[in-house]
Amino acid sequence: MYQNLNDNERRRFIRHPMCFPLKYKVLKRGFFVSLKEELVRTKNISEGGLLFCAKKAAEVNSLLSIKIPFQEKMFNVHARVIRCARVAGSQLFDIGVSFQRYNDAFKVKLIEQLYLISEYRDLRSMQLGKEVTLEDASREWIQRYSKRFARLYW
Repeated sequence: MYQNLNDNERRRFIRHPMCFPLKYKVLKRGFFVSLKEELVRTKNISEGGLLFCAKKAAEVNSLLSIKIPFQEKMFNVHARVIRCARVAGSQLFDIGVSFQRYNDAFKVKLIEQLYLISEYRDLRSMQLGKEVTLEDASREWIQRYSKRFARLYW
């Protein structure tokens, strides 16, 4: 479902500006090209993939193993590089990837929701002048925003 997206198909997914950390390694024939993981941050995500900025270029069609941390959890997904372009006026590269499985797209959607809830928790804690637990913030966020969030993707 998410493989081999052409330019027109890529554009059908709504992109959401989202900045969270991820680590990636390039795979070749099932093996890591480099043992060193690159630590980067996402620029945006969509149902079909995500965009991040990196110091090194990645070859189009190469496979990536991506790790996305959230608190003590680590989410692992695989993606294919569909675009790599130098960022104007810098030594960095924008790398666009498409998810290889529906499962991977669902994981990233879940991670996005977790980061949004975490930001909401920080906001509510500041507004109330006391620490709001992640569990309480989750319940409140889901009650207020989950239907709107679901419509953005599905």
